[in-house]
Amino acid sequence: MYTAFFGLKENPFNLTPDPRYLYLSRYHREALDHLLYGINERKGFIAITGGVGTGKTTLCRALLNRVDQTTKSALIFSSFLSDLELLRAINQEFGIEKGSGEGTKKECIDALNRFLLETFRKGGNALLLIDEAQNLTHNLLEQIRMLSNLETEKEKLIQIILVGQSELKTLLASPSLRQLSDRITVRYNLRPLDSNDIRGYVEHRLSIAGGAGAVHFTDGAFKKIYVYSAGNPRRINAVCDRALLIAYSGEKHTVSKAIITKAVHDLYGESEMAPIAGMGNLRKNLFVAVMVLLIAAAGLAAWNFRDDISGILHHSGSNSKMNPTHPGADAVMLDRKASLAGLLELFFSNPEKNNVSSDQEDIRLSSIHLDPEYFPMLKRPFIVNVASRRGA
Repeated sequence: MYTAFFGLKENPFNLTPDPRYLYLSRYHREALDHLLYGINERKGFIAITGGVGTGKTTLCRALLNRVDQTTKSALIFSSFLSDLELLRAINQEFGIEKGSGEGTKKECIDALNRFLLETFRKGGNALLLIDEAQNLTHNLLEQIRMLSNLETEKEKLIQIILVGQSELKTLLASPSLRQLSDRITVRYNLRPLDSNDIRGYVEHRLSIAGGAGAVHFTDGAFKKIYVYSAGNPRRINAVCDRALLIAYSGEKHTVSKAIITKAVHDLYGESEMAPIAGMGNLRKNLFVAVMVLLIAAAGLAAWNFRDDISGILHHSGSNSKMNPTHPGADAVMLDRKASLAGLLELFFSNPEKNNVSSDQEDIRLSSIHLDPEYFPMLKRPFIVNVASRRGA
């Protein structure tokens, strides 16, 4: 709709995984290097994980454009298959012709093995890539592991790449899949873009679409894109696509910070914008909430031990010197000797709670500077050294 206005040949921010638009950030380049290394060195198993929308599928398609012609590939993009359906899909992707009676699992595996041996004899390699692998059942993953047993005495006949969301890491860590996990020698977790990658990502896609100079994003716009997207390529595409539509409607060739803000609001609304844009405030609010809970817990603990504390203060205070500048302060302002005596008495009054034995001798005293708001985080009795306003 807006492509002609901006002099574009096509939509630069489509959500389809077009390998031409792959922007090789540091993380995407590292992931691609891991993949190529695992394939060329015949490592057998490779696992690539990452969050939703980080560009895993686009990366996989770009990989297939970079492998040499001697590498035969099979792509499985649907992971909701039965054991037999998966084997048939693999053979079909490799172009293995259906022979008579190739309907059972054994017949499918035998046909695959013959294909792999012939490919290896000709100096080629075979690559099986399974996307959305986090949806695979344990039985399917175990069957895939068995496929890796198709090998010669020195080389793996098939290189298997498992690509999935972060849940795949948890799945592979389960005890029942330990044998499979041990065979994965190349792993990489794909991260979102850094803030300094946003400009390069957007301009790269505009350039591929044929309109690098026809539309301009301001510095403020790039900063807002990162705040709202957190570096997620899919979110960046969605926001930029809507921003270009807004700019087109206003007959503007410059995408400003205000346009990006409106685009995000149009896409996600206030309820969806807050968790992304307000991430810093969320952390602050969470910290305040935790500190309030800690202070409340400390107050409750002090109330439960009020009799013990009162007794220690009264007993120690009677033996301490009166503070001449604060009459009556001996009830709370103790000298160092009395404070230490009270601290040890309170510490050993409940040995089970403080995890000490009555004959424990290794008692150490540490002095640190700590702001009062952090006092509730201490897990042991402590002394507070209060100085006068004149620094005494």
